Amino acid sequence: MAKGMTKSEILSALAEKTGMSRKDVGTLVEELATLACHETKKAGEFSVPGLGKLVKKQRAARMGRNPATGQSIQIPAKTVVKFRLAKAVKDAVL
Repeated sequence: MAKGMTKSEILSALAEKTGMSRKDVGTLVEELATLACHETKKAGEFSVPGLGKLVKKQRAARMGRNPATGQSIQIPAKTVVKFRLAKAVKDAVL
């Protein structure tokens, strides 16, 4: 299976494409991640144009099974974050 790009490789590639310094690109990426987390928590979703969006969802409580013992257990409700790809990305990649 192919290995994805490392953070360092991503920063180098973006710096080369944009003409910005690696430090500036790194700051931009960190701030985008911070903004995405903050807005997803506050508003329930965060869109990255051309890529997709983060969506906060509620999962209901449910019954599950312990695979080791086979015993039924109650799994509590919780909030999760999902990433939904933009249609353009799906068409290009899938």
